[in-house]
Amino acid sequence: MKRLSQRIILYFAATDFVRRAITDRADLAAFRDKPTPTAVLGVIAISLSFLLGWPAIAALGVLAVKWHQPWLVVVGGPVTYGISHLVFLLGMYLSGAVYSLIFCRWLTRITMERCLAWAATGQRCDPEE
Repeated sequence: MKRLSQRIILYFAATDFVRRAITDRADLAAFRDKPTPTAVLGVIAISLSFLLGWPAIAALGVLAVKWHQPWLVVVGGPVTYGISHLVFLLGMYLSGAVYSLIFCRWLTRITMERCLAWAATGQRCDPEE
């Protein structure tokens, strides 16, 4: 079983993404920089999507009861919820892609360094030691 695990680790370590993450010493320094206007707009869109979600559906429910129009919430609820998902996806597109890639490169580097150390020595690797 250990031999199979070592082969799997070496297979993934040979990919370009992993090799570049280790070679470039990928870190989280980009999170210290001031966010771009696109990233800020993306965070605003994500926040707006939460307001368009359940609170808007609850408001439609209250209006449907008050006006005696159940179709208002039956049709408007799923439409509003769908729109909130689209706004959330827009926000993730605007702000999430860049930062997700930075985080994934860092996580890949630290994980693969530990896995490669384990594959080479058979012992747990602790970078702080």
